[in-house]
Amino acid sequence: MGAAFKRFCVRFCCCCCCEDDDEEEKRPLISNETLEYFDREAKKKRDQETNLWNEPGDSSHTERDDDRMLYNLLQSRAQTRRGSQGYRRLSIDIQAMREVRREVRDNWKMILENLGFMAEAESLLTVSASASYDRMRNAATARTLLQTLHTETSIFNSKESPPERYLFILDRLIYLDAAEDFVAKARRFYPPRDDDDDDDEEQTSAINLPLLLSRMNQNISGGEEEEDENTGPEE
Repeated sequence: MGAAFKRFCVRFCCCCCCEDDDEEEKRPLISNETLEYFDREAKKKRDQETNLWNEPGDSSHTERDDDRMLYNLLQSRAQTRRGSQGYRRLSIDIQAMREVRREVRDNWKMILENLGFMAEAESLLTVSASASYDRMRNAATARTLLQTLHTETSIFNSKESPPERYLFILDRLIYLDAAEDFVAKARRFYPPRDDDDDDDEEQTSAINLPLLLSRMNQNISGGEEEEDENTGPEE
């Protein structure tokens, strides 16, 4: 219809009508401001997925100790000059914490893919700050299964209470009638550790967490002093 109307204008109307039509066709459907807004929102969601681990409703990222620790590390790094020794040390600590979380997520992804959710695993594991407990269909059952996974498997690789985000994932699996199969696979692939292994893990946690805290407190002051001594002024 647009082409026919354009031919009509060429034959019976003034040329300005066609010129205006051409200008309208050349205008982008989405403005640059709109695209920038969507980019910012997408980045915000990625940041939430990366940094928010335990409580999806915790917009401050500080309700749990490990979330608070990661949040403080990120804040300290933001106040440290990029490229300095303090910045590099903080980045290593942040990467170490994220690696622990990534390992747990990979455990879940492996089981989901083994159950046949090859294409859906990523979306099933995605939990953002917009997740709401009120929208859960089977909250009580999901919490029972989460506790079962925590006590009867080693899928979480920790004796601390399991992350709340996995309640939402289990709720989705219950809806898909796959939760019981998931727990069975978890028992098979990640059986409970022996007492010796648990003791080693407790010792490692007891050493690493205070070390991260002390390094976080010293990175800005101590790290920046070393940087000032070893390097010249910024260009």
